[in-house]
Amino acid sequence: MRLKYLASLPLLFAAVPALAQQTSVIVVTGQGLEQTPATPAYDVIELDRDEIVSSASGRIEDVLSSVAGFQQFRRSDSRASNPSAQGATLRALGGNATSRALMLLDGVPLADPFFGYIPFSAVAPERLSNIRVTRGGGSGPFGTGALGGTIELESADAATLGGFSGQAMLNDRSEAEVSGTVAPKLGRGFAVISGRWDRGQGYYTTPVDQRVPATARARFNSWSASGRIVQPLGDDIEVQVRGLAYDDDRVLRFKGADTGSNGQDISARVVSRGPWQVDALAYAQWRNFNNIVISSSTFTKTLDQADTPSTGQGGKIEVRPPVGGGHTLRLGSDFRRSEGDLAEYRYAANGAGNGSRFAGGVNTDLGLFLEDDWQLGLLTLTGGVRADRWTIRDGYHRNLNAAGGVIEDSVYPDRDDWAFSYRAGAVFKAGGGLSLRAAAYSSLRLPTLNELYRPFVVFPVTTQANAALENERLEGFEAGVDWRPAPGVGFTLTAFDNKVKHAITNVTIGTNERQRRNIDAIDAQGLEFGTQLQFGQFSLDGTLAYTEAKMRGTGQAADLDGFRPAQTPKWAGSVTASWRPAEGTNLAATVRHVGLQYEDDQQDDALPAATTVDLFAQVPLVDRLSFVGRVENLFDKKVITRNQGGSMDLGEPLTVWGGFRYGF
Repeated sequence: MRLKYLASLPLLFAAVPALAQQTSVIVVTGQGLEQTPATPAYDVIELDRDEIVSSASGRIEDVLSSVAGFQQFRRSDSRASNPSAQGATLRALGGNATSRALMLLDGVPLADPFFGYIPFSAVAPERLSNIRVTRGGGSGPFGTGALGGTIELESADAATLGGFSGQAMLNDRSEAEVSGTVAPKLGRGFAVISGRWDRGQGYYTTPVDQRVPATARARFNSWSASGRIVQPLGDDIEVQVRGLAYDDDRVLRFKGADTGSNGQDISARVVSRGPWQVDALAYAQWRNFNNIVISSSTFTKTLDQADTPSTGQGGKIEVRPPVGGGHTLRLGSDFRRSEGDLAEYRYAANGAGNGSRFAGGVNTDLGLFLEDDWQLGLLTLTGGVRADRWTIRDGYHRNLNAAGGVIEDSVYPDRDDWAFSYRAGAVFKAGGGLSLRAAAYSSLRLPTLNELYRPFVVFPVTTQANAALENERLEGFEAGVDWRPAPGVGFTLTAFDNKVKHAITNVTIGTNERQRRNIDAIDAQGLEFGTQLQFGQFSLDGTLAYTEAKMRGTGQAADLDGFRPAQTPKWAGSVTASWRPAEGTNLAATVRHVGLQYEDDQQDDALPAATTVDLFAQVPLVDRLSFVGRVENLFDKKVITRNQGGSMDLGEPLTVWGGFRYGF
């Protein structure tokens, strides 16, 4: 099956060379096409490589937390959370652990085809060159799923990685982090081979007064390996091939509560930078997830989510013809197919089998898009439309009792339709480093296979799936000011109003029972502020977001009307102060604040506000070798990441790291 998809890749690229014109300069970047003139019309934050490789935890979700408004479903990072809770969201739009932001690595969607979560442990920050976060902005040419925005990760090239680089770190719990990269030149292009391994005994996520003999540390053991080849074809066309494999095993709260995820991705991309610019991409993904649920009363296995295989295939082609007249025209198509199944087995308190469940289905989306940027002196206008042909099909759910008898055997009707969206904006350079911008947009997200077909239990609450879920649709607008009065000085302010219609959330329907349902909407209005200050050896980077988000519900969801979405703070902020007194030396401190959140839709279980301080230091020793020190949660702040009726989990405590880097 995998070979079949790989063999089809050349078909996507066959016509590309004919579109390109020859030039005399060879540029090998390993990236996609450059950003268009209208990018500043939206609320965009860029993180450079120095910021990416200078986080206290060394993990990508920590790096992204520097952008206020970015959040996962829970506050814990990928060392101590269930992978299925690692959805990425922007603008406090709430959620149910599924991503409402579209996250791309070299143009390829990272979200798991079945669950919609992001495999954060598979993304090593040291492999990246930059990150671009667009809060809001709609789907446009990015694809479906960009309700809260788009997060674009770009891999570093050989020149950035410097031939060979690596690091080895150890913390005060004897946990280890080891990574290495080899990036040789290869002909007129380059290759990159990298690997990373993280392991540790973890910490107790359970508060002291709630621990029992079965309580376990949040042990983790994960690895990932990646390879890229970038080669030019002629003078202005390059081919990029990338592969990624990862495996992640964790223990959550109780002994025997083992959770694992693994995956393999492969992609091929052709980029033409001639007069006819072309970006053509194809990819295939294979993922799996397993999880054992331990009862918090008997401390025995109650559920074995033994196998959740899923596959994702897709591609995109974008063409920018040389239309002239100050126009940058983008037109193209993208496709995404997600297929997955689950097999899980229930157990009684005495260990005997107590039934099984099997479910799954197939979702597809074919998008067509057209967008144009028009530069009129100091004014740039942009506008685009998108049409999506989506299908939800082959859905089924089979539930058996302990004797193998059928409790439920459902085959759900296929559904399909067209959905249309738009985005438009303008940016005006008013002089003196001042730019004024405004935008309006809409976007689409299909319910994931997980939301449609997979129930789950976080004791004592059972959350049922819902095969009748409708698509989510966002409509929003924003206005902002960017001011750069001097080199190294910048301020941004954005006001936004976003609404997610038919928002999918976990709705309480009985005692300790919820179901995924569409509510009328989630309304979110807010302000986003950012600053960048650099004065010689000192720099200060900060973001702050205030969001007033409310659920709107009628009928069965009427009791939710006016409540804040679960896991959604009003305030979120981050500020990093850095001092670079010499080449290669970096001393930095980061303060982050997350406001009050609620665990549930009824606002019964609170997650108090938390402010943490992290430290980072890199000091050159000899040649390209440096000492690195990192401190997570300097003041050992108690951060509650889960609270269900008083049963709590905690975030990372004070953790001190030390080690060495070579080459970066």
